[in-house]
Amino acid sequence: MDLVFLGTSSAVPSRNRNVSGIALIESLGRGWYLVDCGEATQHQLLRTPLSLQQLRGCFITHVHGDHCFGLPGLLATAGMSGRLEPLDIVLPVALHDWVRLSLNVSKSCLPFELHLHATETFNGWRNGNVQVNIVTLSHRVPCYGFVFSESNPDPRLDVQRLEAEGIPRGPLWGELAHGREVEHAGRLFRGEQYLRPARPGQRIIICGDNDTPELLAEVVSGADVLVHEATFTQSLIDRTRETYGHSSAATVARFAESARIPNLVLTHFSARYQSNPERSPFIGDIREEAAAYFTGELILARDLERYHLDRDGRLKIAIGPQSQ
Repeated sequence: MDLVFLGTSSAVPSRNRNVSGIALIESLGRGWYLVDCGEATQHQLLRTPLSLQQLRGCFITHVHGDHCFGLPGLLATAGMSGRLEPLDIVLPVALHDWVRLSLNVSKSCLPFELHLHATETFNGWRNGNVQVNIVTLSHRVPCYGFVFSESNPDPRLDVQRLEAEGIPRGPLWGELAHGREVEHAGRLFRGEQYLRPARPGQRIIICGDNDTPELLAEVVSGADVLVHEATFTQSLIDRTRETYGHSSAATVARFAESARIPNLVLTHFSARYQSNPERSPFIGDIREEAAAYFTGELILARDLERYHLDRDGRLKIAIGPQSQ
């Protein structure tokens, strides 16, 4: 699976960073999933190859505007772009009427169905071989993270089983490879029974705002990637004596190290952190603080960078922001 960061700033945008939005792209095909949709997310999408026609589902972590204000506009654009497939959206129940009202008062008549699901009662959701589950976080308002897990990735025919059961090579194998049912010698064979994964399924956790990373303890086992906010450095929190419901880079890094997370991606940085090393506070301060506690692959997300999780479980930059 791949990740594309559509916004990596917290609360307000900066010149180089939009507010929250993350696209997770399936390993196979062009389908993708959107986690959070801050203002101007659809503008960021125009700078990527991603199509609203291929959007499989949308997941909003909490009600704060930097995580959801872009949603009505994105939906209206999807409708005007010719999308016809229904769209599932998981978001706090408090936002359901807001989404409907925004579309109604703006006369945005969508040509596709919206299926709204409440995060408060969400029990999991599946699309193809991607399963999505939820984890409760700690913030100033109810907030959640989403766990994306692959099942049966890159399925291949179980040749040994096919031969053992006497199913002849040829068109029957082709049908089974596509997951279809076939009949042979008076028996019915189902494709899913003869497909096995070619590699272990990947698991990526994408969090909303959270001041207590330890709440992830029960879901991080086996995770390949943790995407977590690091709004401030601990030194800044110590000076201001206020977290505003957010984590420091040090807090997240210590947890990720103790949980043996192989790849940690930090995002949702306060706009006060500058890209110029001659100005303070510097975004490099966040990396330096996290690196003091975390020994795995550490990435500070940048807008429009694309990261690829390879078969060996390593997360690497696939496309830089200037190349998309």
